[in-house]
Order: sequence, then C-alpha cells, then structure tokens
Amino acid sequence: SSNTSRKKRSECVAPRFTKIPTDQIGVSGGVVSFVCQAAGDPKPQVFWNKKGKKVNSQRIETIEFDEGAGAVLRIQPLRAPRDENVYECVAKNTEGEIAVTSKLSIIREDLLPFGFPSIDMGPQLKVVERTRTATMLCAASGIPDPEISWFKDFLPVEPALSQGRIKQLRSGTADTSETFSSYEL
Repeated sequence: SSNTSRKKRSECVAPRFTKIPTDQIGVSGGVVSFVCQAAGDPKPQVFWNKKGKKVNSQRIETIEFDEGAGAVLRIQPLRAPRDENVYECVAKNTEGEIAVTSKLSIIREDLLPFGFPSIDMGPQLKVVERTRTATMLCAASGIPDPEISWFKDFLPVEPALSQGRIKQLRSGTADTSETFSSYEL
C-alpha cells in the first residue's frame, strides 16, 4: 500500500560523518593515514578526492571498511611537495552527499621541529601458536606526549571496541617522557 512506502521513505537519513579526518603533518618518505566514516540510511558510500578527482596514484591506496561507509586514505612513501594537498572525503547516499576536507603537510626528516613525535620502538614480527596471545608493543616520545593509535591491516583499531586489549601508559622523569602502548592480538 502507499502507506508503507511513505513510512519507508521517512526512515531514510542523509549521511553524517561519524569519523572526521584530521589535518596531518607527515615526514618525507614516511606514511600517513586519514580515516573517514559516515552513517546514514541507506548506508552511505565514502570515497576520497584530491583536487576534485578520485585519488589515483601508486603510492596512495584507499582501504574500505564498514561495507564502504568508511575509508582509510593511506599514502606511502610521502613525497613533498607532490602529496601536500587538501584531501576531500565524500559520503553519499540516495538522500544526499556531504564532504569534509583535511590537509596534509610534509616535513623533511632533517628539518623536524623540536618535540616532533618519534617511535622509539615499533611492533615486531611474531610467530605465535594458534590459541596463544601475542602482544605488540610500541613506544613513542615527543613534546607534548604523543598519542599512539593502532592500525591492523591498515584499518584503525578502536580502543573502545578492543575489549581492553589496547593499553597505554606514560613513564618518565622531569626531562624525558615516553608513551608506551600495547596491543594484545
């Protein structure tokens, strides 16, 4: 009946962003990941643009998650000035289209400002028996204390959804401070 189709219609919702990518400063030769995700009904599709066109480069990959409603834009290795740009995340469904932009700046490795974060110890390759637990460790320092975030298969791992498997602690003295994070697989 026309009644049910009208009801269905009103349940459709235009996209809104649930994860907004932040501006980033990367290091030449390094890697950067922008994360974008949207919600809506029907489920929106998210894609990345650079200068109004879909990103297309050997060094730039888009990794989709949440059935395409989320996408990570990963650039490696970073090249300046070529990659220094404004990147646009677009979320689209039948009810509408929204966009958000984030800016990438790149610094040469020999010109890093004082306090720029550095990873002092990164996760190591491990071989673990099937039912056992593997723990990845990461240590970073910088001023102010850096935030450590984890990516698995290039997708962000939500600390809130990791059932307490990600732990972060800071240790330090008056002049040096280090942030440790462990991720239990």
